[in-house]
Amino acid sequence: PGRLGNRVFAGISNGAGVLILVILAAVAGFLLLRSWPALTASQAQYDEIDFMNGESLLGYIAPLIFGTTLSSVLALLMAVPMSVAIGLFISHYAPRRMAQGLGYLVDLLAAIPSVVYGMWGMGWLVPNLEPFFAWLSSTLGFLPLFADFQAPARNIMAASIVLAVMILPIITATIREVFLQTPRLHEEASLAIGATRWEMIRQAVLPFGRSGIISASMLGLGRALGETMAVLMILSPGFLVNFHLLQPGQHQTIAANIANQFPEASGLSADVLIATGLALFAITFLVNLLARWVIARRAEFSGAN
Repeated sequence: PGRLGNRVFAGISNGAGVLILVILAAVAGFLLLRSWPALTASQAQYDEIDFMNGESLLGYIAPLIFGTTLSSVLALLMAVPMSVAIGLFISHYAPRRMAQGLGYLVDLLAAIPSVVYGMWGMGWLVPNLEPFFAWLSSTLGFLPLFADFQAPARNIMAASIVLAVMILPIITATIREVFLQTPRLHEEASLAIGATRWEMIRQAVLPFGRSGIISASMLGLGRALGETMAVLMILSPGFLVNFHLLQPGQHQTIAANIANQFPEASGLSADVLIATGLALFAITFLVNLLARWVIARRAEFSGAN
């Protein structure tokens, strides 16, 4: 109690903050140190690595970065609107008992291991998506995005749907808690001037929760970027840079590729895979920096103040 307690608490808090920075720097240093031989190797050395197929390091990493980014962005586009809708329903529309049950269910879904989602996607989702993808390709096949569907549906779109289902509980749980923190006086003031419930949500709840929605989206994006097993079990890999979403053998993600190749890698080939991990680390770091910048810019218009 008293001054001693304040000093102890301040020391623990500051130490925890410094520890996070030290761990982050240690991870970055390890990745850079282990990937340095791959970054400085010659093309002749790359030619000796079977899975690189004669590509340079940049030519090998670029399709992986593209596949990782494409699958994560698609998952985010599908998950965020549903998360906002579910969060609003739980916080402002559902009866209290139902809202509590749905909240527990969402939290439970967030705890399911990724390998379970992968098994579900491989055993149930992929076969059931094939008729829909075939119809989509026949109807909108004039667009390159949906052209030339090939069964089985082990393509980037199926993997993105599984990623969307995986990140949905995390985003929803965060957004729900942000919406519940909306000042009651703001909501009552909006209703008092004659606003409907939806107008009140649009005027008071959504502006207050804007920064929270961005934070939750970036949290889900971070999981989607680093997801391994679910993508590995569903996606038929390829190393192409295109937007053919319904064709298998077109794309691959960094994390799934590392999991697939690392058990048999050694020497320079392992260093190359660690270099791809360094690229994933940099992407995740930049995404979080961008999210913090966006939140800081809009802080004065949100519930942060």
